[in-house]
Amino acid sequence: QVQLVESGGGLVQPGGSQVLSCAVNEDAFDAIDLAWFRQIPGGERDFVSGITRNGDTTVYADSVKGRFTISRDNAKNTVQLEMSALKPEDTAVYYCAARSSLHPRVRQGSEHYPWWGQGTQVTVSA
Repeated sequence: QVQLVESGGGLVQPGGSQVLSCAVNEDAFDAIDLAWFRQIPGGERDFVSGITRNGDTTVYADSVKGRFTISRDNAKNTVQLEMSALKPEDTAVYYCAARSSLHPRVRQGSEHYPWWGQGTQVTVSA
């Protein structure tokens, strides 16, 4: 069972920056693709960014492109989401998700990810 634990959420002012981290307890960490999703109350879990197992492909939602950066450290079994120029509409619970498959690929649908963290709240407000 792959377990993911997010950290780094909290309150940040508009225009500020924040870094989310996700620790994964998977020995085959370098064989799984990872992604970040976010969800607001009453809303669906929306794709934010993803990265393939070897880190050579990253994908971003249009709403965060140019402001967020995803990275992974296969030696430490972690994936990070660096967020900058934050806006109030970035407020959400952020989830880390993982998937394994024959071919590395960033999938944007939440249904493709069987393993999820518990989520961390990010609130952007003055």
